[in-house]
Amino acid sequence: MQRNEKLILLLLAAIQFTHILDFMIVMPLGPQFMKIFGLSPQQFSLIVSIYAIGAFTSGLVNAAVIDRFDRKKALLFLYLAFSIGTLLCAQADDFVSFLLTRGLTGMFGGALGSLILSIVGDLVPLERRGTAMGWIMTAFSIASVLGVPAGIYLASEWSWKAPFLIIGGLSLLLIYPIYHFMPSMTKHLESGVPQGGLQKFGTIFKDPNQRAALLFSLVLVLGHFTIVPFIAPYMQFNVGLRPKELSYIYLAGGLCSAICLPLFGKLADRYGHLQVFSIASIAALGSIWAVTHLARVPIWLALSVTSSFFIVAGGRNVPALTMATAVVKPDNRGSFMSMRGSFNEMGLAISSLISGFIVTKHADGYLLNFHQAGHFAIAMSVIALALAWRLKVVR
Repeated sequence: MQRNEKLILLLLAAIQFTHILDFMIVMPLGPQFMKIFGLSPQQFSLIVSIYAIGAFTSGLVNAAVIDRFDRKKALLFLYLAFSIGTLLCAQADDFVSFLLTRGLTGMFGGALGSLILSIVGDLVPLERRGTAMGWIMTAFSIASVLGVPAGIYLASEWSWKAPFLIIGGLSLLLIYPIYHFMPSMTKHLESGVPQGGLQKFGTIFKDPNQRAALLFSLVLVLGHFTIVPFIAPYMQFNVGLRPKELSYIYLAGGLCSAICLPLFGKLADRYGHLQVFSIASIAALGSIWAVTHLARVPIWLALSVTSSFFIVAGGRNVPALTMATAVVKPDNRGSFMSMRGSFNEMGLAISSLISGFIVTKHADGYLLNFHQAGHFAIAMSVIALALAWRLKVVR
């Protein structure tokens, strides 16, 4: 990997770290939000899903226009807006205002994720792209290892607003190195006259390969995120972990993922992205079942189960993202990845709402029916595995 590639990937991973942390931090703080704002499980699931709804909306807009701009300029604009949105979340003082600011932040955070994948697709050849995706995905692990435990600690010692203030401030500080070190990326503009918005949509939805990739992305999210919002509350209320012990879930799972996700990328480049995705997906079925059927057990066993979910469920996303960048040519990659991002965020919103309706709270505080959310996630994972075998690489 060239030095310039490594520098750009480092910057992209830093951006990925902040916007993933901004999204993730809400879930382990779920018990606090439910207590402070007096929320039901359904209202809490709405806080999680509103971020995805905002990202879905902006993804549709970006799909029509994103390939008309220099990737660097688009990245700077979206990241600045995201930083401001995160800081505004810390100014909210009730459920409604927090809900609105989360939706606003989601509009730019979700678009960032799609743009980062487009940049990686433009920058790194397919033969090495799995490795690059593995390194980008380690941002999730670092957010889990460092960011989420730190956020939980800050929220417990000071205020739930503290994590959002720090994430927003860190994002603003990253604007300068992005502007200074990242080169302009305009190669995708060299193919000719850019298509209009409706033409972009037509290009995507007329292509059966791209349609299959969009459906694959949507179903894969349903097979993953249906259980994620309630992992922390379930571990606290049902399994018996103390509030501060919730950070151990993300610390242990993040450390394991930081080691394993780059390995998943290298294996995918060597043995095939589809093959590695298939093996990881089969392993994920058992992990999802174990997480959602866990009873009161020693903390070491609870952490072993949740860490296995971090590894295999996160690991299958590395080849999945690489395959998604390979179903479209560079001149339409930004539009497709934005549309894919919208489908991804729609899946996040739907899965969070589904889990909110499935999971209920007993009068004693226990969460009920979490295992049913797990059954749904397993079914969706099986469908995603079948869809993956329909995707074709476009060079």
